[in-house]
Amino acid sequence: MKQLMISLGSIAVIAFLYLGLESMKQAGETGIAVKLPELSSVSKRGQALFNENCASCHGVNASGTEQGPPLIHDIYNPAHHDDRAFYAAVRNGVRQHHWPYGNMPPQPQVSNLMMADILHFIRETQIENGIFNKPHQMQ
Repeated sequence: MKQLMISLGSIAVIAFLYLGLESMKQAGETGIAVKLPELSSVSKRGQALFNENCASCHGVNASGTEQGPPLIHDIYNPAHHDDRAFYAAVRNGVRQHHWPYGNMPPQPQVSNLMMADILHFIRETQIENGIFNKPHQMQ
């Protein structure tokens, strides 16, 4: 029974996100509005690296596109997707979950040093947009 409730909760989250993205598509939007903070020098490097290596799918400044989700989103808060999850995604790719997109392939052109700067940019921008460490709770 508990497993069924978790599955239904997961389906509800996916449906909610999918419907939100569908309404964005119908409105002609390809991403979310992202407020940029006054970026530190590390985050400025990370922003440039992100926009060069990740923006084609995840949108400029991680705002999302029709090919990939926004990373400036509460789902990617540090308690749900910690820094290791981002490194693993870049190294190994990610099977589709949470969002109605396909799988993310590995990104071998992004080194661990580059990833550190990219992640600094993502986390700094998340904070500016009210995304903090929130314990993940299965519904």
